[in-house]
Amino acid sequence: MSVRPVDLARPHGLSGQAVRNYEAAGVLPPAERTASGYRRYTPRHAAALRAFLALVPAHGHASAREIMTLVNADRAVEALTVVDHGHAELLTDRHTLDAIELALRELAPGPGGRPPPHPTTIGALAHRLGLRPATLRRWERAGLLRPARDPATGYRVYAPGDVRDAHLVHQLRRSGYLLPQIAPLLAELRDAPSAASAAAAIAERRDRLHFRALAMLRASAELGRYLEDRATPA
Repeated sequence: MSVRPVDLARPHGLSGQAVRNYEAAGVLPPAERTASGYRRYTPRHAAALRAFLALVPAHGHASAREIMTLVNADRAVEALTVVDHGHAELLTDRHTLDAIELALRELAPGPGGRPPPHPTTIGALAHRLGLRPATLRRWERAGLLRPARDPATGYRVYAPGDVRDAHLVHQLRRSGYLLPQIAPLLAELRDAPSAASAAAAIAERRDRLHFRALAMLRASAELGRYLEDRATPA
């Protein structure tokens, strides 16, 4: 049984040209041609299209295309490695949120939990975190901390926001993150004007991770069916 490009495209709200483009990009396996040059798509092409469209929200367009082109080139092991990287990235993102939430809880109201309302010296902050002052200076050189200087003495002074940043960096370092990996996370949290807005941003990111995890489950099911279809003689 064969169908036209438009018949393959219509159930997904695509155009026939989009289907032809996907074939040209290797997302779909090559289609046979009729004597007059028209493409003949089969249920196998339909399965490939379903797998690709499921992979896009789960792994992103570029990775979805890479996975499908590898599968269609009979390089399934490499394709599944790309899938594994996507799952590992999702798990890393979950651990990142856990580390950030833990750091923010340590700064919540409670005994020793709220940053002091007045500027803090480097020695006091280092003692509070159980670190050496040299560590705080290294984080500053990496652009993670931005303490002001006392105009009279030239000593570093850490405002409450700096203390919060130091706690976050400390917790993320304990969780195994490198300094370059921490910088974009800090930048995102600095954009939050309050603890409540930071918590809301984290909750929103958790929701996105949840939806992506569900998309990965659906994509794995479609990709598995397509791999089984390719293993079956046409």
